[in-house]
Amino acid sequence: MLRSKTKILADNQDPGIWGFDGSSTNQAEGSNSDCVLKPAFVCPDPLRRGGDILVMCEVLLPDSLEPHPTNKRAQLVPIAEKYADQEPMFGIEQEYTFFSEGRPLGWPNEGYYYPAPQGPYYCGVGAVEIAGRDIVEAHTDACLDAGLGISGTNAEVMLGQWEFQVGPLGPLEVSDQLWMARYLLYRVAETFGVNASISAKPIKGDWNGAGAHTNFSTKAMRESYDPIIAACEAMGAPGKVEEHLEGYGHGFEDRLTGLHETAHYSQFRYGVSDRGASIRIPWQVAQDGKGYIEDRRPNANIDPYVVARLMVNTICSALA
Repeated sequence: MLRSKTKILADNQDPGIWGFDGSSTNQAEGSNSDCVLKPAFVCPDPLRRGGDILVMCEVLLPDSLEPHPTNKRAQLVPIAEKYADQEPMFGIEQEYTFFSEGRPLGWPNEGYYYPAPQGPYYCGVGAVEIAGRDIVEAHTDACLDAGLGISGTNAEVMLGQWEFQVGPLGPLEVSDQLWMARYLLYRVAETFGVNASISAKPIKGDWNGAGAHTNFSTKAMRESYDPIIAACEAMGAPGKVEEHLEGYGHGFEDRLTGLHETAHYSQFRYGVSDRGASIRIPWQVAQDGKGYIEDRRPNANIDPYVVARLMVNTICSALA
């Protein structure tokens, strides 16, 4: 969960460490409630402008200044450093759903409740097929003005559902910037009176869930095909499927049903150009004999620090 507060600084003043009431966020007891905020990523604030900045912070324990148990970024750092020589890179596709008045944006609010079935909405154009493009464009501009590595946007399969992509970037960079891009999404949508949800299955029934398809490569994978296959095999090794699903976001059982371009969570397979597989090897990668893989299992509500740590540790240790 993202939360925010504002600190007024003098010109050129370092933001420094700060604090908050951890008892109000379920991160501390009321009798010892202080938690520490330590700046981890800074970028221009595209909403306030005028030299203002956005500061994303890690949470530390006040007595020891050690990472708080909820601080997943700190758990990624040693893994990213350990395998830095393999040059792991990520591109994460963040799907999300706009909600207004309790239903997805653009869905009927009188008479019948559901819009026309899925089909015309993915990458659609036109007022009937699309809802929320003005918010998407404003969010894209905000990310670009903040200097984030946003690399694309598109309307998704369900009406009111969209996606943006961040990357290619290293493990820490993609995670920091995805969180910041989420913050800007929430803030921009807020100004339109709309909520942006990253629920994995925002609408029950015959409607697509929302994922965070995670594209991954190492230097070796970008140079030849054998490491691509080795990476897929490593992800399907005994114990690894369960370990990864545990860190792939809340509600994966509702989304990974074997329908709507997913593999069932109880199965693992990989294949070329197969969007019903756990891991897809893009057609172009098979043709070129090098490139990347796409793990299609992560939910929209992942903590990217956790997913990056799991993928780097599993694949890079296998390729070492």
